[in-house]
Amino acid sequence: MCMGMLCTDAGQASEIKKLPTPVISGGMPVMDAINKRASGRLYDKSRPVDDQTLSEILWVAWGMNTGGKRTIATARNQQNMKLYVLTPEAVWFYNAPENQLEKVLDKNLIPLTATQEFVNDAPVHLLFAAKDDKWGRCHVGSAYQNVYLYATSKGLATVIRGLIDAEALTKELGLTDGEKVIAHQTVGWPEK
Repeated sequence: MCMGMLCTDAGQASEIKKLPTPVISGGMPVMDAINKRASGRLYDKSRPVDDQTLSEILWVAWGMNTGGKRTIATARNQQNMKLYVLTPEAVWFYNAPENQLEKVLDKNLIPLTATQEFVNDAPVHLLFAAKDDKWGRCHVGSAYQNVYLYATSKGLATVIRGLIDAEALTKELGLTDGEKVIAHQTVGWPEK
């Protein structure tokens, strides 16, 4: 069963999407990736991001490494960030320990992020939420920087965005206890 870029095995419930195991070795040397890192806003609309690449994007942003730790540092080990994937059909929560996406809404929230036209061309939409404190914002920054470095290494384009309707997104996701949407990041293959 396919839902946009996400497909589930016939035996799985449509609310859960098990991701392929991320490949966590290889790639560009980190110093080269830092040197070449750039924001990219033009996406090849004809080239989707496959599930393997999506799994690796999510892993670098907020996954669990082989030592059982998050792939980003979290102040006081708070781990108070949430990561969502938006598709035209639904909103998915990234469950890192299970390496899967869990559907939380059957609704397209991309229009709440699309204050700039290029956003509509991106195949991957990441939405970062956290408690609105200095540590939550630091965690989001660490996560999106990891995505930048991975994207550079993989040849993908990405850009972090704050021009979104964060209040409406927070409400739509039903976030509580001081949590709010902090940022939106688009990722895709660059336009040729």
